[in-house]
Amino acid sequence: MSQSDKTIPMSSRVKQLRYLALCSHLALVTWMIVWYFFLPMTADYSFVFKILFYILPLLLPLPGIMQGKPYTHAWASFIVLLYFLHSITVIYAEPTQMLYAIIELVLAISMFVGCSSFARLRGQELGTGLPKLSAVMDEEKERYEGKPNE
Repeated sequence: MSQSDKTIPMSSRVKQLRYLALCSHLALVTWMIVWYFFLPMTADYSFVFKILFYILPLLLPLPGIMQGKPYTHAWASFIVLLYFLHSITVIYAEPTQMLYAIIELVLAISMFVGCSSFARLRGQELGTGLPKLSAVMDEEKERYEGKPNE
């Protein structure tokens, strides 16, 4: 966290969302390890494949999520969509693995909600959130059309 992030306190709602994101992220990492390394599978993938495609993508944003960085939470929201799609596909295509995929789906949804909401609200608290579209349009209109002569 930068120095300015430390000086602006988090509201209790933002802290709750941060913990939701962190706990669901850690639970998803743990679940994927348990599912692909300890539970019986219908398809056998290589160890390297399991690490590269099921575990590594979740480990990349972990340091930033543990530090509470809003930017990392924002892009982790995109990574977790892969797990959302994976779980939906497994639910549809592999009925014997449905329960495992439902657990993954619940964890992916809670991580997505926690990460995206935390990033948005913490960004607003820090003043780094995206401005409203109307404000951007007004600024562009003023810049390109110029101010009226007085």
